[in-house]
Amino acid sequence: MIILAKRSSDPGPSPIITTAISADDQTTGNKDSKKILVEYSDFQCPACKAYQPLVKQLLKEHGTEFLFVYRHFPLPQHKNAKAGAYAAEAAGVQGKFWEMHDKLFDGQTDWAEKGNAGDIFIEYAKSLNLDINKFKEDFASDGVHQKVDRQYKSGVANFVNSTPTFFINGKKIQPRSYEEFVKLVEEVNG
Repeated sequence: MIILAKRSSDPGPSPIITTAISADDQTTGNKDSKKILVEYSDFQCPACKAYQPLVKQLLKEHGTEFLFVYRHFPLPQHKNAKAGAYAAEAAGVQGKFWEMHDKLFDGQTDWAEKGNAGDIFIEYAKSLNLDINKFKEDFASDGVHQKVDRQYKSGVANFVNSTPTFFINGKKIQPRSYEEFVKLVEEVNG
């Protein structure tokens, strides 16, 4: 068992997420499932990186049981977090969101505190065989920036104030281990 966080005092009732899944959400898993796991995350956040192996294992072993939704919540103290979100979405325009997602988390220490994070993201895009001119154009586009901003605002509206924050079928959850993740997914009717 891996313990990721220590529970503090009872946080009170869990807020219910109020935003519906939208067509521009990045999703994977069972698109027909009534169980929906939403993660608000920040590519520069060390805790988000620590959770990624658990999320990947959950998807690998239980991905047919739920739909997983990734939403951007770039924290203001992480200077390259928004740029990381833009890179993921720009790759997503070319069908490679999840591949860029993995590269950003796997290489987090290479770009998180660098002044040239954009150059590193271009190298990641090249390694994914993306059209680099299109990647650069989409990275800087209003559409990508507005999408990231919309997802951030939806997090704020749903009481997200740290990352990662997870909701399952609208209820905020705080899994501290893989086993707890599995239990929470299995407990939901769907």
